Amino acid sequence: MPKILSRFRYQIAVFLAVLGPGFITAMVDNDSGGIYTYSAAGAKYGYLPLWTLIPITVVLIITQEMCSRMGAVTGKGLSDLIREEFGLRLTFLMMTLLVLANLTNVMAEFAGVASSLELFHISKYVSVPLAAAAVWFLAVKGNYRSVEKIFLFACVFYVTYIISGFLVKPDWKEAALRSIEPKLMLDSGYIYMLIGMVGTTIAPWMQFYLQSAVVEKGVTAKEYAASRIEVIVGCILTDVIAFFIIVACAGAIYSVHPRDIQDAGEAALALKPFGQYAFLLFSAGLFNASIFAACILPLSTAYSVCEGLGFEAGVNRRIREAPVFYFLYTALIVVGAGVILIPGFPLVRMILLSQVFNGVLLPFVLIFMILLINKRDLMGEWTNPRWFNTWSWVTVVVMIGLTLALVGITLRG
Repeated sequence: MPKILSRFRYQIAVFLAVLGPGFITAMVDNDSGGIYTYSAAGAKYGYLPLWTLIPITVVLIITQEMCSRMGAVTGKGLSDLIREEFGLRLTFLMMTLLVLANLTNVMAEFAGVASSLELFHISKYVSVPLAAAAVWFLAVKGNYRSVEKIFLFACVFYVTYIISGFLVKPDWKEAALRSIEPKLMLDSGYIYMLIGMVGTTIAPWMQFYLQSAVVEKGVTAKEYAASRIEVIVGCILTDVIAFFIIVACAGAIYSVHPRDIQDAGEAALALKPFGQYAFLLFSAGLFNASIFAACILPLSTAYSVCEGLGFEAGVNRRIREAPVFYFLYTALIVVGAGVILIPGFPLVRMILLSQVFNGVLLPFVLIFMILLINKRDLMGEWTNPRWFNTWSWVTVVVMIGLTLALVGITLRG
């Protein structure tokens, strides 16, 4: 018995030691763009999109686990491995597409900050510059340990969406039925929404950030088992939160009057008839998610580009040690926040477009990941099992198929 307790304590200690990268990456997946996408899905289609969360969760676990494993075994980031194995030209092209996709995502985060605080009559011309300054100082003046602690604390606030879902008192029987009953419609809006849901839940930036964070934290193959548990728990929790966001909006908006919503703030306002706490919790969750992701996304992009192109990167380094890393980080924040301040900028269209852009880019990132993780000379005994490869290739085919279907239906009117 003492040996069992000792072993259990050791496993807990190892788990706490590696806690951070997988959990944070999965939780920040529910950013302002994600919250808007889930809210819009629930508001327009009710409980119908819930069935997608089960296969999305499985694919999310597989992709996140692969990145965590590659980081622990190789000690290198994903973009670094792509450059070494496939050359600089392909890496540069991938990094260019990633920067463009992530820039739209950063804009979405600051749009989330603006819309959440406008609910409390705080102008975006005040909230967005202050948020941008706070985000910049967090990374520039902190180090990996301090930044990670703040991010882990921010994860706790996602419970607000679960509470909001219960306060709305939705149709739980209908929600349970739709969660296990797949249904597709040949409707461009529905397919667009599906691509957006996959893109926001399994965003390309997540794979790059997670692997870089695992490397910077110093997780090795020895601690990998505990790291894998952390990744799986984070992935399940992030889609549980997505479930409650869809359910809350299905109960508060779809059941009253199905419609397109203009932003996640409108979803929060729709919860007001169900009590002030439901409104406040949803709004607080939106602000937390937006500011949280506004920190992570520029960091993720700066990590990926610098690793892929061979520049020094990391919040443990000072500005003079990693000038390109901090320049790119700063530029993404300034441009992402600055665009939101332009009068008349189509924020809603850009937010959903950013998630669809993620969904379109995802198959190409997955192809690189699958090829890399199955290289024996790179991974040794840690290559993919067959069923991992099957799920991954099916995801690639499905995402390309959905994208082509959307293009075809749109062209046909």
